[in-house]
Amino acid sequence: MGNKVTVVGAGNVGATCANVLAVRETASEVVLIDIKEGLAEGKILDMYQTATLLDFDTNIVGVTNDYSKTAGSDVVVITSGVPRKPGMTREELIGVNAGIVKSVVENVLKYSPDAIIIMISNPMDTMTYLASKISGLPKNKIFGMGGALDSSRFKCYLSKSLEANSNEIEGMVIGGHGDTTMIPLVSKATYKGIPVSEFADEETLKKVVADTMVGGATLTSLLGTSAWYAPGAAGAYVVEAILKDQKKVIPSCVALDGEYGQKDICIGVPAVIGKNGVEKILEIPLPDEEKELFAKSADAVRKTNDVLKEIDIL
Repeated sequence: MGNKVTVVGAGNVGATCANVLAVRETASEVVLIDIKEGLAEGKILDMYQTATLLDFDTNIVGVTNDYSKTAGSDVVVITSGVPRKPGMTREELIGVNAGIVKSVVENVLKYSPDAIIIMISNPMDTMTYLASKISGLPKNKIFGMGGALDSSRFKCYLSKSLEANSNEIEGMVIGGHGDTTMIPLVSKATYKGIPVSEFADEETLKKVVADTMVGGATLTSLLGTSAWYAPGAAGAYVVEAILKDQKKVIPSCVALDGEYGQKDICIGVPAVIGKNGVEKILEIPLPDEEKELFAKSADAVRKTNDVLKEIDIL
């Protein structure tokens, strides 16, 4: 295929993302880079030892803090940062992670100026906004993957409540990537094209929404750290949509310029993802209740963005 993908951050999420990309042979080369000596190299060696077991031929490389090895990347996935701990909100991560993300973006673009950047680092909406501002990249080439993850959780809980095959469920989550800011769109959710409201009562669907919104926090309380399988796979899913030009509709954290009545913000909305990154933002009609929730979500994201100015990083 000739495509090269760099994953920055060899923690659980980054390593999972790199592993999924390698096993699915999404790109011909995957580079995993981390600041901690030996971490990326060790995880890549471990992955290499599964190549004959899982039958993949992807060239995978582990690197310690040498961004020259990432040169010429088509897509870069940024997962760097301190993971969320029990009781810690995504917003509390901003002071530490903003400095990390700023440094990573500058290093990435030094060697891969034409790369499409996918942000996973939390708080994701604000880190995407920061990266967008400091990089100067066009808005189609830098976006966050939170909606892909949140939507997968929404579909998971819908399939459990309906006792249905999860691959026959359609559902999306828009708004901020946070426990109180995301908006699972019940009005658009379907089972084999039929509205889920035909199969479940209002109380059941309210529980699905509530479970989705605390999906990340639920896993954090169980695991003692942030989740990694679904976030890593979500990142790989978005990368594959780009490299294979799949034109998939994936809720993504994108820079808005008037869409949904919002400007100067990066927030989750449905978008067509293909070889050029965000190829189109879809403005879908929403009932008044979901419109109001989206406006409130945008206000909350802006408050977090304001911290960037307070710490003088923008």
